[in-house]
Amino acid sequence: MIARREFGLWPCLSIAVVVIAAAPVRASGQTPVDSALLTYINSIRAIDVHAHPMRPVPPGAPADTEFDALPLDGIPPFGVPHRLSLDDPVWRSAQDALFHAPAATNDSVYRAGLRAAVEGKRREHAEHFPEWTLDAAGIEVMLANRIAMGPGLSSPRFRWVPFADPLMYPLDTRGEAARTPDTRALYPKEAALLRRYLRELRITKLAPTLDAYARTIVRPTLERWRSGGAVGIKLEAAYLRPLDFDDPDPATARAVYARYVAGGVPSRAEYKTLQDYLVRVIAKDAGSVGLTIQVHTLETFGGFYRSAGAAPHLLEPLVNDSTLRATKFVIVHGGWPLIGETQGLLTKPNVYADISMMDILLPPFQLATVLRQWLGEWPDKVLFGSDAFDGGLEQGWEQVAWVGTTTARRALAMALTGMLRDGEISRPRAEELARMVMRQNALAAYDLGIR
Repeated sequence: MIARREFGLWPCLSIAVVVIAAAPVRASGQTPVDSALLTYINSIRAIDVHAHPMRPVPPGAPADTEFDALPLDGIPPFGVPHRLSLDDPVWRSAQDALFHAPAATNDSVYRAGLRAAVEGKRREHAEHFPEWTLDAAGIEVMLANRIAMGPGLSSPRFRWVPFADPLMYPLDTRGEAARTPDTRALYPKEAALLRRYLRELRITKLAPTLDAYARTIVRPTLERWRSGGAVGIKLEAAYLRPLDFDDPDPATARAVYARYVAGGVPSRAEYKTLQDYLVRVIAKDAGSVGLTIQVHTLETFGGFYRSAGAAPHLLEPLVNDSTLRATKFVIVHGGWPLIGETQGLLTKPNVYADISMMDILLPPFQLATVLRQWLGEWPDKVLFGSDAFDGGLEQGWEQVAWVGTTTARRALAMALTGMLRDGEISRPRAEELARMVMRQNALAAYDLGIR
């Protein structure tokens, strides 16, 4: 079990260009990598489509609390995969690459030296520390999953992706919150965020009908985000309920809203009908204003998280909805470990998948297997993302960004080396695929205004 101290700032669940020294064609016990191809991949200025960057906080200023809608510090403690533990040497590698922390005789002395090095770097770059982080990871643009942006996270280097889940929960959520010990802590956060969205619209009470709610709250919120620079919206619904957004009966959804808008707690079945309806309203409006929808799909995190409820195939009724074909969906975290289900959804013309968090959880050789499978069938649908989050001194978001991008680049080199040597692709095609994954596919999935 991992102490929550290390993960208090975790998201839900998600660096000048570094040119890693080209590895030998084959090192003992390692997957072969074409060194020239790796060098080329390391030179690509990436677009990171999913991360939680932190605002620089001056000494004495309040902490940044807007990095996620559902921070997991309030749920019961839970374990994490080994590569996320501080025992994995990848974190010391990141600290050395970024901060050159001095070696020490014991962990406490090392941490003191690391803290001094990190604080020194933050003072040196001040409000430009986030940009320094991107440069150190070879990232040109990072899409920021945040409640709000702020100083240090400005366009064009950072693009906003706010959270849309609260719009699905206009009614009393006490019944929904009772699902698990995790959801008891998470649903109140969604309710508080919906109240914030209403205040930002200068609305003091919910509309009396569901149609009016969609017209006066849902649509204006999405339009406000878009005019504020947002390029997408995020759904973290798998932390709250299964992703089985079935095709609902609109009349029943309207009746549920009308019955409980003035008070009372809907049954779980009633609320599901309303959520299934509202997610389609959100998705249709998002597509019409040019916002791509990110959907969290991953086997973890949380001691009571339902992995089965995050299975990618559950999204099929939603992405098959013919009225939503103008809306683009990105399966965030690639649905790991159900990558075959994700691959099946990539047949849809408006569905993409990113490798965020997979490049944190998985070593390069394992991620390479996933990439080779996907690139063999849907090369134009695979996106790079890191899910850079802030986990404290030894897992700062800048370290996570470095681990994610270096893992992704090496894994991509491994996958493409195998395809090149097996005669499946030419070298020019290998380089083209590398650009697609690290950069070009993001330009098709999101309206970034970049060529």
